[in-house]
Formats: sequence, structure tokens, C-alpha cells
Amino acid sequence: MSDPTRTARRTVLAAGAVALTGGALAACGSSSEKPASEAGTGSTPRDAGSSPAGSSAGGAALVKSSAVPVGGGTVLKEQKLVVTQPTAGSFRCFTAVCPHQGCLVNKVENGSIDCPCHGSKFEITDGAVAKGPAATGLAEKKIVVSPGGEISLA
Repeated sequence: MSDPTRTARRTVLAAGAVALTGGALAACGSSSEKPASEAGTGSTPRDAGSSPAGSSAGGAALVKSSAVPVGGGTVLKEQKLVVTQPTAGSFRCFTAVCPHQGCLVNKVENGSIDCPCHGSKFEITDGAVAKGPAATGLAEKKIVVSPGGEISLA
């Protein structure tokens, strides 16, 4: 005959082990939540206004050149892009999706594009990794600057 106390104890211990294992696996996975924006001069994520969400086709203005600080950049969270101006009049555009685990970069400061999830930093000049854990840089996107100063994808 089996002991009901022993069976109940085994069931409780097994359920507890399953719950702990599930919690540990969830903690190791990536989060689908996007981190809150951090304040930074002219570099916080922003909506581009007239550009449709997720737009990747050329033509629609992403941002005015005057909104991109020299030596810094502007994160366009809806378009998942970051536009930088390493030197006066020189503009670059990169994906804002960090190649490490897919988080969106959230600010541009001190000459780097920063990912809040694990601390990766990328160069504003070419999107290259300045500090890991990301192993590859941000993919560059071709842009054009109109005579009126509007920046759009090429």
C-alpha cells in the first residue's frame, strides 16, 4: 500500500521544482518590453511626426537636420532608426535595433549610441561596436538630406 503523505510530498516537491525551473528560464530570456527612454540632450527616442510608423521606404522625411545635434544623434523609435551627425553637416543613419538581443538603443551621448539592455555602445561615425557585449555593429541605412534640411531614407 502506498503512503498518501509520501505521495503528496513528492507532488509538492515536483511542482516546486517545475516552478523554480520555469522562473529561472524566464529570467534568462530576453524581454519583449522596451526600456523607458533616458533623458539626453537632443538624443532621446522620438516620433518623427509625418513619417508613418515602421516606414522603410525612401521619400518620407524622417527628421529635420536641425533636430540632430552635432557630435550626437536622434533616436527615431517608431522607425527603429538612429540618425547621427558626427561632424557639422555630415549625417549617418543606422538601425536602432541592437544586434546583441534586439533591444532598441535609447540615447546618443558622448559620441556613442547606447543600448540600455546590456550596455553595448556603438560609434556615431560608422555604427561599429565601441563596447560589447554586442559582437557586430549597427547596420547602416542610406539617407539623403534635402536642400531644406529634411533627412529621409534613400
